[in-house]
Amino acid sequence: MATSSSRSCLQYLLHLAQDNLDFRLPEIKALLALRGKPFHPSGDFQEKSPFWCLDGLSEENVRGVMARSVCAKSAFELWGHGHTPSELRTSLLNYPSENRSPFVNKDSTYRINVYTFNKTLEFADRIKRIDALGYLSFEGSVSLKSPQHVFCLLEDYGSDPNAIPQQPNHIYFGRWIADGQRELIRSHSVKNRHFIGNTSMDAGLSFIMANHAKVKENDVVFDPFVGTGSLLVACSHFRAYVCGADIDYNTIHGRGRSSRTNQKWRGPDENIRANLRQYGTEEMYLDVMVSDASKPVWREAALFDAIITDPPYGIRESTRRTGSSKDVTRPPDGIYLESHVPVSQAYHLSDIFTDLLNFSAHHLVMGGRLVYWLPVYRPEYREESVPLHPCLLLVSNCEQTLSSHTSRRLIAMEKVKQPEELDRLAQRAAPRCSPFQGHNAFREKYFSGVNKRCGKEDGRAALNGSEDSRTPTSWPRPKVTSWPRPKQPAGHAKVTSHTPSNQLATPQSNQLATPQSNQLATPQSNQLATPKATSRPRPKIIIKHNQRTRTL
Repeated sequence: MATSSSRSCLQYLLHLAQDNLDFRLPEIKALLALRGKPFHPSGDFQEKSPFWCLDGLSEENVRGVMARSVCAKSAFELWGHGHTPSELRTSLLNYPSENRSPFVNKDSTYRINVYTFNKTLEFADRIKRIDALGYLSFEGSVSLKSPQHVFCLLEDYGSDPNAIPQQPNHIYFGRWIADGQRELIRSHSVKNRHFIGNTSMDAGLSFIMANHAKVKENDVVFDPFVGTGSLLVACSHFRAYVCGADIDYNTIHGRGRSSRTNQKWRGPDENIRANLRQYGTEEMYLDVMVSDASKPVWREAALFDAIITDPPYGIRESTRRTGSSKDVTRPPDGIYLESHVPVSQAYHLSDIFTDLLNFSAHHLVMGGRLVYWLPVYRPEYREESVPLHPCLLLVSNCEQTLSSHTSRRLIAMEKVKQPEELDRLAQRAAPRCSPFQGHNAFREKYFSGVNKRCGKEDGRAALNGSEDSRTPTSWPRPKVTSWPRPKQPAGHAKVTSHTPSNQLATPQSNQLATPQSNQLATPQSNQLATPKATSRPRPKIIIKHNQRTRTL
């Protein structure tokens, strides 16, 4: 368990957040690739674990990763680890003294923190764990407010909150290096943003997409379905120049109804540029324009370092493109008036992704990345559903669950070759490169709840008998009983009713149907049977009041 004796070959411990688990590994790999470093985990690597040990990195590399990552909480220079306190002690004592001495000398100040995952310790227990580290012989003085060096003892109690062990599964001790950028999730929250829409991307996911795309300083990033520009905000934070396009005129110009509950119409300064101005990155804003993604207006050249987008799914925003199946009269000179609104038609998801991949293959620089969301119906999802392109290499495929039967997958692809005519022919011949028509039914499946109906039908079939198997004649007949007589208050006239049979209905008519018509429908009339009308004598009503009797 001893660590390496060279400062250039240290081990580093990453403490990761336990949300968006599928997105963590592609993000760390992409951020290491930006610095030209491979991802080399050490020991028994578990992707779902909150602690990762990495080899082959320098402290500068780790600081560079933590300056970008929103999936990692903190990073440490690992001094020792073990499954028990005795194993931890052995590992720490074997750590090279030349690596430890610069941080434990007399002139230094330090502080030791105790962190536990999936378990809460009392304050007294934390103090006991710190006192047990006395064998490290720190010579400096303790400073709780502003120490020069911070050390941390981390204990992992597993990920099952219903089965927390008494002793930790693993114990780590190391020197704190840097914290991640989790604060960006709060500071860039959509709740506090100046300009938002119905489909504004969550701040955390926006920064994750920018990291997956390896966006860096002075890159040019394009979003063909820009919306309210949430992805542009994240990319501009990393000092990349941003631009976008969208078919919605009102969204691009910040007009129309507002998406806020207490505001009916958008204000005069609600637009994408105002969002970047809010976060101090307006100088990174190039421009946005009203454009149809199915008819790109860009010249044939590699223009963008990254293309990041969230295409509409047809749920909260419609999937439309310009054009019509009918004959549309055009001006003779081909020039439309400024107030002209083009006719639009449905833009199927399969066509959206095909056009997006083709556009990226032609307009990305070599090594540039395309990152986009792909909505899927989970019961029918398979790897072949992800569209491919001969010039783009699939790098990562991460899932975000939306419901029990729907999800969306974050797809990252990297351009590995320039498009040629042979690639177009290969794209038509390859099944996975052709449009997948199953995406077109996502909207219907999203609202239909097919799996819910199937579950109900299965449950009904498991019962003894089904309502659908009952014939109309077997339905229970309602029983008619005598009506309750109202009680009269004291001091009022007493009303009584008498009939020759002292009943409201005769025995022959005390049913909804007579024995001859004991069916809901007769073959002759095919109508609901009605009770047979019977002649009843008019009841005698006797009113008694003040010893006077009158018969009506």
